[in-house]
Amino acid sequence: MSARIIDGKAIAAGLRAELKEKVEAFGKTGRTPGLAVVLVGNDPASAVYVRAKARQTVDAGMQSFEHRLPEVVSQDQLMRLVETLNDDFAVDGILVQLPLPPHIDATALLSAVDPAKDVDGFHPINAGRLATGDTRALSPCTPLGCIHLLKSVEPDLTGAHAVVLGRSNIVGKPLAQLLLGENCTVTIAHSRTRDIADLCRTADVVVAAAGQPEMVRGDWIKRGALVIDVGINRIARDGGYRLVGDVAFDEVCDRAGAITPVPGGVGPMTIAYLLQNTLKAARQRSGAAAI
Repeated sequence: MSARIIDGKAIAAGLRAELKEKVEAFGKTGRTPGLAVVLVGNDPASAVYVRAKARQTVDAGMQSFEHRLPEVVSQDQLMRLVETLNDDFAVDGILVQLPLPPHIDATALLSAVDPAKDVDGFHPINAGRLATGDTRALSPCTPLGCIHLLKSVEPDLTGAHAVVLGRSNIVGKPLAQLLLGENCTVTIAHSRTRDIADLCRTADVVVAAAGQPEMVRGDWIKRGALVIDVGINRIARDGGYRLVGDVAFDEVCDRAGAITPVPGGVGPMTIAYLLQNTLKAARQRSGAAAI
């Protein structure tokens, strides 16, 4: 194993420590940033994730507002809750935990969130701001975390060829925009891309967010490339289950210059940047300078 392991857990801890100091400074303006999380149903993974968000929100010195609703909640009830949170002065960030039950129109619900409080960065207005380079944009948290991890290894990404595997609105597309902002040459690949392995071999940076367990093999990676694995997949192995990413970790370690593990890589950064976005939203709403 020759690749440097990018420790997302440690980097996220440092980011949260810095954030706590900024929250304390913001508190001198007379109020505390607040994050509201909406959880619908009893999905175990979502419940664990929401508890982690709430704990880290409080640890950062922010207010945490949780709204847990039964799976049978109606679209109208959820829309009214979002409207209430939009109007609540104490709430700076609103996060609707995904996935939502099939009877809920997630697009309509997410579009109802005030863009100024859209700390997930999913609202069309924030997507447009990101695409046009508007610094007011609240960008999706996982892509922001990926950029931070890359720059922890290579602070200047100018001129790098970055291949993003995945074209989702949550990761692939916004990450491509952020990489362009770092002056990378960006290629987005997906399930219909031809000769995808050959394409990856040309990349200085590979970000795997395709949702395919261990899809990226060792011989796909140029020696010394930076590899960010966004995937998290639960697979059966050796009579039990284990979590793996979209990258065949052991194979890629023999060729990459640096790589994120699964778990312990991108995941912790997502929550850290959710808190960063909440503070940014609070500062922008108060008219303070952006962090």
